Amino acid sequence: MRNLACAASATALLAAASAAVAQTPSNDAVVLEEIVVTATRRAERLQDVPLSITAFTQTELTQKGIVGVEGIAKETPGVVMDNRSSNNLSVTTRGISVNGYDAGLQSTTTIYLNDLPLTTIGNSVTLDPTLFDVERVEFLRGPQGTLFGSGSLSGALRILTKSPDLTQTDKSLSVDGGYTPASNGLRQRYNGMVNVPLVEDKLGLRVVGFYRHEDGYVENTGTGKKHANTLESVGGRAMLLWQPTERLSLKLMALYEDSQPEDASLVTPSLGKRKRYTTMPDLYTSQTQQYNATLDYDFDWAHLTSSTSYGHQKGHFDVDLSGTFNLALPYDLFNTGVWKTLVQETRLVSATGGRFDWTVGGYYLHRDQFLDARQASRPDFLAARGITGLMPDGTFYSNVTDAESYELAGFGELTWHITDKLSAIGGLRYGKYKTTVDVLSGFNSAYFTYALGGIRGPLALVPTAPVTRDYPSTEKSSWKASLSYEPSRNMTLYTTVSTGYRTPVYNVRAGSVSTVTPSDLVIPGGASSDDLTNYEAGIKGTWLDGKLTANLAAYYIDWSNLQVQANRVSDSVQFATNIGQAVSKGLEAEVTVRPTRGLTLGLNAALNDAKVTKLSTQQAQVSGAVDGSRLASPHLQGSFFGSYSYTLFDDRPAFTSFQIQHVGSFPVGFPNTPGKPTVPRPTYDSTDAYTLLNLQTGITFNDLTVTLYGENLTNRNAITYVHPEAFVYSRYAVTRPLTVGVRLGYNLW
Repeated sequence: MRNLACAASATALLAAASAAVAQTPSNDAVVLEEIVVTATRRAERLQDVPLSITAFTQTELTQKGIVGVEGIAKETPGVVMDNRSSNNLSVTTRGISVNGYDAGLQSTTTIYLNDLPLTTIGNSVTLDPTLFDVERVEFLRGPQGTLFGSGSLSGALRILTKSPDLTQTDKSLSVDGGYTPASNGLRQRYNGMVNVPLVEDKLGLRVVGFYRHEDGYVENTGTGKKHANTLESVGGRAMLLWQPTERLSLKLMALYEDSQPEDASLVTPSLGKRKRYTTMPDLYTSQTQQYNATLDYDFDWAHLTSSTSYGHQKGHFDVDLSGTFNLALPYDLFNTGVWKTLVQETRLVSATGGRFDWTVGGYYLHRDQFLDARQASRPDFLAARGITGLMPDGTFYSNVTDAESYELAGFGELTWHITDKLSAIGGLRYGKYKTTVDVLSGFNSAYFTYALGGIRGPLALVPTAPVTRDYPSTEKSSWKASLSYEPSRNMTLYTTVSTGYRTPVYNVRAGSVSTVTPSDLVIPGGASSDDLTNYEAGIKGTWLDGKLTANLAAYYIDWSNLQVQANRVSDSVQFATNIGQAVSKGLEAEVTVRPTRGLTLGLNAALNDAKVTKLSTQQAQVSGAVDGSRLASPHLQGSFFGSYSYTLFDDRPAFTSFQIQHVGSFPVGFPNTPGKPTVPRPTYDSTDAYTLLNLQTGITFNDLTVTLYGENLTNRNAITYVHPEAFVYSRYAVTRPLTVGVRLGYNLW
């Protein structure tokens, strides 16, 4: 069988292998259909891959009402999403996070949209893409550096969109209307898809469009806005597939998404339920374009894939920083960033069937990050204090930089099928990295000295000399080794050792001296790569004629030379540095059972213990950590879910399903004040332990499916994230209150 099943034919294979209910003709029993994933860059049964992977089909996402990354995190064991606002998020996997914020650092879990990494470095905006008409979502846990690079220190989330169908016209539409009683807010979500074969079996086009308008549930008492964190998002994508021969195919894709949250979602509990305070909206807006060309060719003995992606993202990161000085003076940050990313990956995957399976490839990433950052006071405040000399809008600091970085890597994996049941897998990735930062223009002033000291008079704007910082290139490798044993087709046992790392981080403001307290810490040059080794053992199996499936994994992670984000005490300037060592260990379980026809019950759960285990006195002083500090991860997290399928009204298909999601409490940040290791950190706090209940019930009338749903039915107002830094006055994220609604889905073809 030719390896074409890994490419053009893989779409049909993957669609057929969704986790739907299947009926065996022999005994009328209900079993789980097999899921096929491409986590190893070849199409394989999820059952056979010696990794911890959770996969979601579009059917599952739609039924559960999952439209973004947060819903994926709640359904995946060992994963927590820290959501400060729409487009301002990070994902923590297996406890590998210091504070859930990681400003100025590369993420520990990479989010991929097809082959383009969405996660960036620094105080940037991270798009939370709309999940509609996706082929599949795969969450790979544990280091994935061999195949997915440096950003996948603890995992990789892959969002894979659907390809055009070359054989038939297809149209679908979904409408979601919801209501949030606590805020009297409305939710509107519209999604549509059209698939057209332009030349049967040769050329096809698939177009997807969406629009979201969701009233916020947070009131900003400073701006007077009730639905402050309202979100409006619009976009779409088009994909053209040309398959002139059985061996050759070319896919072209263009994607655009404009996501405009009106304010952040962080609140101050002391002000009242779901209330925040800023004197201006905190903005995390994102306009994202992505273009991709993927060429596939089958050589019989191997399959060649060349994927070229270009991403262009523009975002605003505007934040009221007056919390730095307990609201004593205006301090606003206005960042406008443009990120241009080019990714080229070429890989060759061997045909299956022999004793050896192999993958080799090359990877190149070039990213240009332009950032126009300014900090401003307010004209009325300046006039009242008699401070003059600043820009008309009150700007007292400006810094325009352009950073270029590249990653060049070669990678490979080899699987040796020692016997029909025993396989050994080895993988290696070797990468080279380089960064150049151009400080184009800027200026600084003694605004804080004047404002805090009550000094009147003109302020001098001290210009920043243009400079180019050409940081030396670095080289790094990651590897993995695994043994997989399949005593039967229905069971896989595996052990894996895998490594990961993040690329070095360079502080743009290296060498700067505090204008508030000149004797305070001088910003260091940056942080070198950290290192992580993951030891894992797992079992995947199906029993009772397919009625029971279970994926179990145990892991021990050694994380050294941790990259952390710290803050200078006097002015809250952020910088990256390294500290000692941490250990994360835990258990993960995914169990699904179908005890009777139509009924599915499941449990996804994780136990985790992640903490600092080694720390020097100097590292403790600069970071505020102590030996034994917990990392930003709950001890217990998971979901219990169920679905029952039945018929109503002349055999109309219907279903009722539920999800009970639990996340334990965890601290965010380290307990002591950086620079003052004996002083407790005023902003140190923990999230709540909370449990959410969601319910859906629906019925299908021919091509129309009507679903009623309720989210957070117990209306919990739990704290899900705490911002670790003092510069924002409203620092707490809370669960969205009870929301009820109806979803309509049409299949028209």
